[in-house]
Amino acid sequence: MSIFLPPALTRRNLLAGMAGTVATALLPARHGLAGAPVVRDFALRAAPGRSPLLPAPRGRTPVWRYNDAVPGPEIRVRQGERLRIAVENRLEEETTVHWHGVRTPNAMDGVPQLTQPPIAPGETFLYEFDAVDAGTFWYHPHQRSFEQVGRGLYGPLIVEEAEPPRVDRDVTWVLDDWRLGEDAAIVDDFGGRHDMMHAGRIGNVVTINGRVARDFAVRRGERIRLRLINAANARIFALDFADHAPLVVALDGQPVTPHPPAGGRVVLGPAMRADLVLDCTGPVGSRATVVDRYYDGLEYGLVELAYGAEPLRDAAPEWPVALAANPLAEPDIGAAIRHEVVFSGGMMGRMVMEEMAGRMGGDRPGGGMMGGMMGRMRSMMGMMHGDGIWLINGVAAKGPVLEPMLTLDRGRSHVLAMTNATAWPHPIHLHGHSFRVVSRNGDPTPYREWQDTVLMAPRETVEIALVADNPGDWMFHCHILEHQMSGMMGVIRVA
Repeated sequence: MSIFLPPALTRRNLLAGMAGTVATALLPARHGLAGAPVVRDFALRAAPGRSPLLPAPRGRTPVWRYNDAVPGPEIRVRQGERLRIAVENRLEEETTVHWHGVRTPNAMDGVPQLTQPPIAPGETFLYEFDAVDAGTFWYHPHQRSFEQVGRGLYGPLIVEEAEPPRVDRDVTWVLDDWRLGEDAAIVDDFGGRHDMMHAGRIGNVVTINGRVARDFAVRRGERIRLRLINAANARIFALDFADHAPLVVALDGQPVTPHPPAGGRVVLGPAMRADLVLDCTGPVGSRATVVDRYYDGLEYGLVELAYGAEPLRDAAPEWPVALAANPLAEPDIGAAIRHEVVFSGGMMGRMVMEEMAGRMGGDRPGGGMMGGMMGRMRSMMGMMHGDGIWLINGVAAKGPVLEPMLTLDRGRSHVLAMTNATAWPHPIHLHGHSFRVVSRNGDPTPYREWQDTVLMAPRETVEIALVADNPGDWMFHCHILEHQMSGMMGVIRVA
């Protein structure tokens, strides 16, 4: 049975009296009738402004932001509460807000033309939905997101568990990068063809919570729940915490068996999140550099863990770290309906597809699923022409995408067998659902993690499984935002 309530009524224009509350991030909680969920009212205002991304004496950078801050205000509620968020648009162009990873009713998903009309300049839209899952989520526009997100429109959305794990501090780091000029202004080259065809818009300045970070103060013996959110257009992070040994306890907001990150690095593609339990085990007065090592030869120190002179305790506490599961329907893999999805295109795309089709033809029998995929890939190679740079199943999206590429039977289990037939990594995001990542290149994943955005390496195959229990038309796309805008997106219908 679906856990989703019927979509709430929306209003594009609120009462005039509400306009004065838009600058306030959090209004007092209101209780409904007995048994009704607690309602939490918030207000966001999208508008131009200036933010001190760089250290003094560099000037403030012209940005777009929510409630005069980059990132926007942290919206923090408890699981089971209802959110009502009034979004006012003070930009000179249309916008929306998408609640990334939150399993909202379809009408609240924030995709222009598909789930709602875009919010015109000067107008306000009321979003309303329940926080069905605890976890780390975030919000951002889905209208011209390659530029609106790239100029600073995003913020964290934290849903606390009914009984959160015991820690000394609960800290959120929103990671982003910026392409800045010598004048500290954002370089205005959004949507450039080189970025679209290659790795996306990679910046030259990296920030934590809207600032170039230097020190992060810690104490020996302290336990921190560190919530990481990658809000960058295209940058992939691989964070090395030096001599520390963080445990991953959630991915994309969903609990996972606590484990050390593979290879000692926490890898996050755009839009992905990870909750870590970080025990601060360094000596008093010491320093440890958190290094981003994703791009070979371009490693850099992100921030330093700076230990104070007084320890909090002599050793790490022995408190439990595992998180309670969210109410997700478990897919039945044996009875699941299978769907093949092939991502193609980009620079060197034809070469990679020819290589993979040849490998499948040489290493696999010509019939069955792999033979069918090989034939589909060869057919798609003949379709790679025109303006489309990136394609899903041979089709490059253009303009508002309204017709579904797949229809999933509601209430049934489904497996999406996805192949990245390109030379570039892609973080693939499905709206409205979380899914289990069940295999990579044919090998079962060790934790069968729940995610809503899965990072696929070049030439990799990944199988994800879900129960299609949230009805509606849902965006399905690469979250490298330049790839999305240049074709790598589609719609999956649940009906």
